[in-house]
Amino acid sequence: MFFRSRSDISCSNDADPSPQSPATSNQHMTIVERVVRECDLPDSCGGFGRDKVTLGWEERTHVHGRRRTDGGLEFGTSLPRGTVLRSGDCFVLEAERLVVSIVERPEPVFVISPRGDAESALFAYHIGNRHQPIMIENGSLVCPDVPGVEQLLHQHRMPYSRAVRPFTPVATTSGHHH
Repeated sequence: MFFRSRSDISCSNDADPSPQSPATSNQHMTIVERVVRECDLPDSCGGFGRDKVTLGWEERTHVHGRRRTDGGLEFGTSLPRGTVLRSGDCFVLEAERLVVSIVERPEPVFVISPRGDAESALFAYHIGNRHQPIMIENGSLVCPDVPGVEQLLHQHRMPYSRAVRPFTPVATTSGHHH
């Protein structure tokens, strides 16, 4: 089987036993365990419907949990540790005959413009030292527009601008502690 997705997970809620409540019926939720690149979708998905799920950068690093497509379909993910979802990635929900594409939500960011390799390294060091995620894009350093970063940029005289764009950090780490 090319894709592994499970639709054997039952979800029920006994808190509201009224016959009209959708929670009283057992609902099966598909659990997706694999990400497929759009360009690698097999021909068997050709007749499947299409939907998308729009996620911010932090949501794209969560490997386990519930997701809801932009069209309203709920499903779960149980992806390999370290997976970071990117534009062009897809989930295949076989039971629903649906391909769900990942859309990276544009978010407020700082775009830092170093004037050379030495500044790039120094600025990346200072941003990383504050445990801020960073993205490298066309010679610029990009980090989320979160409290405290602007003060850091001013303190080290880093030339920057603000923008709204999709953000995917260079690497994500888990279990980092001091």
